[in-house]
Amino acid sequence: MRKVVVLNVAGLSWSSGRSADAPTISSLGGAHPMRPSFPAVTCTAQATLTTGADPSGHGIIANGLFDRDCRKVSFWEQSNSLVQAPGIWEIARRKNPDFVCAVLFWQNIMGADADIILTPAPIHKAQGGMISSCYAQPAGLYDELAAKLGAFDLTSYWGPMASIKSSRWIASAAREVFQRFSPDLLMVYLPHLDYPLQKHGPGSPEMQAELAQADALVEEIKNWAAAGGAQLVVLSEYGMTNVSGAIAPNRVLRQAGLLEVREVEGMEFLDIHTSKAFAMVDHQVAHIYAREEATQDAQEALAATDGVEKILAPEEKADMRIDHPRSGELIAVSQPDKWFAYYWWQDADRAPDFARTVDIHQKPGYDPCELFIDPATRSISMDTSLVKGSHGRAAENTDNMAFFASESCTISESVIDARDAAGLILDMIQP
Repeated sequence: MRKVVVLNVAGLSWSSGRSADAPTISSLGGAHPMRPSFPAVTCTAQATLTTGADPSGHGIIANGLFDRDCRKVSFWEQSNSLVQAPGIWEIARRKNPDFVCAVLFWQNIMGADADIILTPAPIHKAQGGMISSCYAQPAGLYDELAAKLGAFDLTSYWGPMASIKSSRWIASAAREVFQRFSPDLLMVYLPHLDYPLQKHGPGSPEMQAELAQADALVEEIKNWAAAGGAQLVVLSEYGMTNVSGAIAPNRVLRQAGLLEVREVEGMEFLDIHTSKAFAMVDHQVAHIYAREEATQDAQEALAATDGVEKILAPEEKADMRIDHPRSGELIAVSQPDKWFAYYWWQDADRAPDFARTVDIHQKPGYDPCELFIDPATRSISMDTSLVKGSHGRAAENTDNMAFFASESCTISESVIDARDAAGLILDMIQP
């Protein structure tokens, strides 16, 4: 077996990966644009990259899930049991029982049959407050890393203080894991570019310096990986597009008489139990969960909404390889310059209290506004115009496709598919 280090650089598009601002990444051989999964969002894309399966096969249809029995939305679930296809570590071990795999900060990794696992897992204290910590396998690994590197700062990983600091900590932890365990496959997620891309948009002047910082981090990893005899793969899950506004499908459904709210202490909370339809939004894609008698009405209301490009009905979901029981009855896709906000209230004063906080679990949708502080309220902003970059749609062109590079892969296609990444990596490990 040959050792391989896989770096998932979030948001790295084909054009940015070939930019002069990324000299290390752009110098990598075997580079190709990569057609991402649909929707091109983190959890879905990572499940495809690690299994080689479509969302219709692995079941990770978004960053969130809707439990139809409990009538409950949950985002950023971490259990590997949710992934309904074998991961690259399982496939490799079937060929060689001695195969050792380490996975750092990828989603849906808890409980996976990998040898070393490290992922954020904060502890919410009974009397309020939070302990910023990580789940680790083997047990005690995080404590050892924290003693040497300092504690992992969750606020630098997500929220208005998100920065390259979290990626630098992850890279340092990866080096420690590589040197201590010598895994055959080390998979590392570096989130940094995702933040400024959403704040400033791809192609903005600010992205030159941000891309250069990410590239410098890749160079550090490339050097210690090479010193340890490992090949390097750099890839991403998606590229981003510039956006100039948001659509609120839950407001549309409410105006159509399909969505209900519950009023508590002057705040409006989504009542999923009595709603005939609601949207679980995720960047530029929204899963619409609708009762049978309301599906047609929901489709007509959303199709007539400015900024909505198309609504995928059942047969179209099959064409997009997302016809899984977890998917919504309908799937809405925004126009390239728009994204979906989860909001259902018309009056900001009636918004639920979690709207102005970093709360990735109570909101029935991904909220990029958590990257911004409203100076007037000193809380999370609800100004959707602040968001300048988004993703999720099928890639519009080669430039904003995802990125894949490895000097030891021989690929005949000019554009590869995200479903092929796992097989290409396996071939590098076990030629």
